[in-house]
Amino acid sequence: MEEVTVIEVPAMKVAGMRKRGKYAQIADMITAVYQYILEQGARPTGPPIYIGHEDSEEAAMAANEAGNADIEVAAPVAGEIVETDEIKSYELPGGKMAKITHKGPYQGCANAYQKLFVWVAENSKRITGPIREVYINDPGEVSEEELLTEIYAPI
Repeated sequence: MEEVTVIEVPAMKVAGMRKRGKYAQIADMITAVYQYILEQGARPTGPPIYIGHEDSEEAAMAANEAGNADIEVAAPVAGEIVETDEIKSYELPGGKMAKITHKGPYQGCANAYQKLFVWVAENSKRITGPIREVYINDPGEVSEEELLTEIYAPI
């Protein structure tokens, strides 16, 4: 399952939230975004997305430890969203991306990231923007072993 492919990802309209804190906040942030979308009478059109802004695993770990990680979550949406101080509506850029899929607990994504970074280096590519994680299924509906996380790196 953990093979790297290159795909063209379309730009998409999303509702999203970005704040500083610990990565443990991601699930609550996703829930808040989806609740707000539904309250607005809009419709989510895809699974939740985490957008990572730290530029290395080490930076991410240090930021999380310090409680100031740059955390952004988004949900693809159809319909209009009234923005708040916390939730914004914007276009998430698309483009050519390297993609790998991880199956299993979220904490186990490190191996998939390693394979992705090795592939990028071996293929003389360069990551040109924030990496995304797309959570394909719901941890409330499937076991941890069945969780699917798609990881995208713009190249």
